[in-house]
Amino acid sequence: MTPRAVHLTDSATMRALAHPTRIALLGELRSTGPSTVGRLSTALDEAPGSISYHLQRLAAIGLVAEAPELAADGRERWWRAGHELTTVLPAEDRTDPERAAGTALRREFAHRWAALHEQYLDTEPTLPAEWVAAATQGDRLLHLTAEELAELSAELRQLADRWQARSDRSRADAEQVVLLGSAFRRPARR
Repeated sequence: MTPRAVHLTDSATMRALAHPTRIALLGELRSTGPSTVGRLSTALDEAPGSISYHLQRLAAIGLVAEAPELAADGRERWWRAGHELTTVLPAEDRTDPERAAGTALRREFAHRWAALHEQYLDTEPTLPAEWVAAATQGDRLLHLTAEELAELSAELRQLADRWQARSDRSRADAEQVVLLGSAFRRPARR
């Protein structure tokens, strides 16, 4: 069974994952399950050599692993995600090299989330009406203390964990649903 989560704390791992192809590979393995280099190459429209290189880098930091039990023969190499989700929190020491690495990784996540949301908006007209009606999007401007923001963040993680536990890809009527959430102090106006 795939471990549920990995919490990234060291700068080398964060810098290694921050590459767009590696984030895409990890996301593809998590969303579609174990795969071969050939299938991943097609899905990501990347050369097989590039896919192999990036899988090796992800394997070196423990985010993916080979799945030899799935190979039909000795030439076929299967890969799987090492975890269901990845968490990265800002470094507490703001002078630490991990701060820059964590920021770069979270920035890359933000770019991928924005692209995924754009993709959804492009395909929304083709989706069944009940799926469009069931979706939600919005923002709220709250006035909280740092302690209240921490409490809100913890509650959002607990809510997401509860729904993650309920998630079951084997149900015939279940589809992949993306849950994005952010809560942060609004930057000062310039």
